[in-house]
Amino acid sequence: MSEVEDSLSAPHRLAYTYKRSLGPVLGQFFTGLRDGRILGVRRADGTVMVPPKEYDPDTGEAIDEMVELADTGEVVSWAWVHEPRPSQPLDQAFAYALIRLDGADTPLLHAVDAGDESSMQTGMRVRARWSDEPVGAITDIACFEPVA
Repeated sequence: MSEVEDSLSAPHRLAYTYKRSLGPVLGQFFTGLRDGRILGVRRADGTVMVPPKEYDPDTGEAIDEMVELADTGEVVSWAWVHEPRPSQPLDQAFAYALIRLDGADTPLLHAVDAGDESSMQTGMRVRARWSDEPVGAITDIACFEPVA
């Protein structure tokens, strides 16, 4: 018998058959998005992190003091997407950007609809464009757009 005939095989389908519960911190964050508000969390050192986490990534301490942030901010870094794929947030060219929201100390990764690449700049001011049908997901922020 050949080596191929002697081997066993079984079909395998990778699936995540569970749902993660959000918990009190992320639950507030996603409820806030549904309501048109962006929430971060204040760390023990006074800095504000968005999206919030339940535990400080530096100290491991539990953190739960929620802070409402502006829906405006500054682009810290970005990369242009010339040809979006069907699963991406916009169907025309856009930027993925790290955006430091006003009142936050850490940036949030999201899409920026700047029209064209020449309009994107590090340091530019942007504002959230909210979805018309919020559901309590990060997609409740449809994207960010330049502040005129």
